[in-house]
Amino acid sequence: MGGDAMAETFRDRKERQAKRGKTVHEIIEERIDWMKTPVRKPDGEMRPRIESWENVARHLRNFLSPRLGKKIASEVTKHDIATLSNDIVAGRHGGKPSVSNARHMRRAASGLFNWPAEAGRDYITASPCVNLPKLDEEHPRDRILSEEEIRTLWHGLDRNDLPRDRRTRLALKFALISMLRSGELLPIHRDELNGENGTVDISARRVKRRRVINQPLSDLALEIIKEAMGNYDHAFTGRFGNAPLSRQAMSGALKGTKHRNGKVKTPGICELLGLEPFTPHDLRRTAATMCGELGLSEAAISLCLDHQANKDEHGKPLPAVTRKVYNRATRIIVAKKREVLDAWAAELRRIVGAEDAETRMAA
Repeated sequence: MGGDAMAETFRDRKERQAKRGKTVHEIIEERIDWMKTPVRKPDGEMRPRIESWENVARHLRNFLSPRLGKKIASEVTKHDIATLSNDIVAGRHGGKPSVSNARHMRRAASGLFNWPAEAGRDYITASPCVNLPKLDEEHPRDRILSEEEIRTLWHGLDRNDLPRDRRTRLALKFALISMLRSGELLPIHRDELNGENGTVDISARRVKRRRVINQPLSDLALEIIKEAMGNYDHAFTGRFGNAPLSRQAMSGALKGTKHRNGKVKTPGICELLGLEPFTPHDLRRTAATMCGELGLSEAAISLCLDHQANKDEHGKPLPAVTRKVYNRATRIIVAKKREVLDAWAAELRRIVGAEDAETRMAA
């Protein structure tokens, strides 16, 4: 009898909850399923509806769900979102203080609470993410490695006593010389390399702007990728099979790993080489800055970074129509990129010591 009463109470509770609406956790999972569903893109390929769904899912599950997951979604208030946002900024949510994470959480939450209305679902009538207090400005990262740091890093990556796989260390070198992002360079496949013209085609699905990148490779970049690839299908494979390294491989190698109690488990390359901490993205910034100091065209450097070219080689703003045409002139773009990347390779050889660099790469 007691069991029947409990079951009836449980059913009553479920019915009341169903009438009130779905929980935040429930719509988070619905939203994630919707985002990652493959759809046909303009280029004809089937890819997730929201291609950055993994990042959005991580922000929803790591920040929103632990605090508000059990609440009925329609009962979440602006105060709830603002309080969570403030706690993330202050580090009261169980992680490090971060304005960036608070901003990402707000963006993910706004998409979540606007989505039911857009998708024809009626269990949320108004978004709690409207007119939230402004967050503090984030300080842009400006870490640039000096020539001495580049020299220390380059030769240090050839040391056999570093606790990191050789291909991970070669990937760091390749990031510096190629100006490509981690997610663009790590999965490079043998079929993407064009031996005749010395370029690599980065698939649109791996590119931030979702367009194919045809990146010229300098002689130094070709040496690095040839050593890294060996007989594998991918240029930078992990320890297990023929799969490419994960996107976190390079950043993890630089900063090392720690136990849950905060003690160092495996020291990072920065610590072992006595370098101030930096990220793989800082290598792109360093390369671009060095190329600027060489007097190379700002527009051409932007092309190497796959940024929108807003100025011509004389520094004059480009009209929107010109930018569109400019970006479609593939051969012109590749030639301008090669000028920059070949000059950067020559400068990098000078910085690290041409003879040493060639000898070490040959070894």
